[in-house]
Amino acid sequence: MTPSLTPQVIEALRIGVGFLWTAAWAIIMGLVITSLVQVYVSKERMAAVLGEGDFEGLAKATLFGAASSGCSFGAVAIGKGLFKKGAHVVNFLAFMFASTNLIVELGLMILILLGWEFLVAELLGGLVLIAVMAVLVHLTLPESLFEEVRAALEERDREGGVSEDPTCGMEGMEKYSLVTDGGETLTFCSEGCLETYRQDIAGAGGWQEELRSWGGWYRIGNQYRKEWAMIWTDVIAGFLISGFVIVFVPQWVWNALFLRGDGLLVSAENAVMGVTIAVVSFVGSMGNVPFAVALWGGGISFAGVIAFVYADLITVPVLNVYRKYYGWKVTGYILAVFFVTMAFTGFLMEQLFDTLGIVPNLAGGETATEQTYFELNYTFYLNLVAFALSGFLLYVYRRGLGAPGQYRDPVCGMRTDDEGPSASHDGDSYYFCSDTCRRAFRETPAAYTDRSPTVSSGHGAGHEHH
Repeated sequence: MTPSLTPQVIEALRIGVGFLWTAAWAIIMGLVITSLVQVYVSKERMAAVLGEGDFEGLAKATLFGAASSGCSFGAVAIGKGLFKKGAHVVNFLAFMFASTNLIVELGLMILILLGWEFLVAELLGGLVLIAVMAVLVHLTLPESLFEEVRAALEERDREGGVSEDPTCGMEGMEKYSLVTDGGETLTFCSEGCLETYRQDIAGAGGWQEELRSWGGWYRIGNQYRKEWAMIWTDVIAGFLISGFVIVFVPQWVWNALFLRGDGLLVSAENAVMGVTIAVVSFVGSMGNVPFAVALWGGGISFAGVIAFVYADLITVPVLNVYRKYYGWKVTGYILAVFFVTMAFTGFLMEQLFDTLGIVPNLAGGETATEQTYFELNYTFYLNLVAFALSGFLLYVYRRGLGAPGQYRDPVCGMRTDDEGPSASHDGDSYYFCSDTCRRAFRETPAAYTDRSPTVSSGHGAGHEHH
């Protein structure tokens, strides 16, 4: 690295890490709330009624998506599972929009890094996105093509022996499997999802009672860990890339890409270019929010920035996943519908906000290079609280997997000792972290007796019997 570049690289890292520090508490708190929703809000029945392309099915798909996690790839995987099980095209696409645009952690990040105007545009625009997409699909849907692809998808998975993780929709692995009471073999993508499934079928107590037990908090800790595992690379990449874009991309590049001035043509061109940059940026999930800050700092219009934020479902890596799932024709259709929907909605939000007089004034704030990120202010104290909460959830999760205690709660998977609640079944004694888990075991013991009641000496997770 040449000496002349060193100060610029340091400044880019300062801005990127500064953005991350500024938004850390919002990301953590959002993921904790998402984890609570994922663990304690039952979504199975909602997922089972997404077959109709009517307003009710669309509303349920939107709610189901908003209660799910914000990883682009996770949204696509679950959407594929819904589509394969018979969900209408409108509904599985609406689910993907909602799970990447209407989630808590994304909203908090946008509020902190871009301001309340962008948050309102994200939430209102998320609903408009789904409505516009629904109209477009109903007008243009090649139903025979999608039915052929659905049948081919089922046949390919059947011939290839591919089975889906029932908790997240990703491809299951044989080493993470269990046999249900009905003799069905379920496979999971990871030990975490296997644990989640066990915990889901154990949910006998109310959430208030669950939160008074270690087992309930273990479930939240396990889900929190899974949420982070899905998004952390996108988040870190997005923050670091944004710093380098702000420092190294000269203003003439933005001037060449985006028209300047006022008027419908400028707003429309900026919205189209915002989506285009999102497609080739390779940054998805929540990582595109700090990148959007870089665009906003470059003088891009409100329409272009908000359209960019909408567009994390059509980045090149995500499009490649569509191609693998559905083939080129369906991928092209999804790209066209999403591109038009995202650009039009960004354009519409700017016109609406301009009419209301609430388009934010870029000239009124500090630039990224002028800001001081690490100060003893409210961000510092909120981050302390958030890091403490994150550490607590990690501790509870590790306590469940590796704490002292020779017994394994067969319901939630936590380690425990012989001083807590216990029950006997077929001559074996089982020990539990709480009365909630013992009650679940007594109601359906066969669902849990494939797990050894003691912790094996060589593993933290006990051994399984299948």
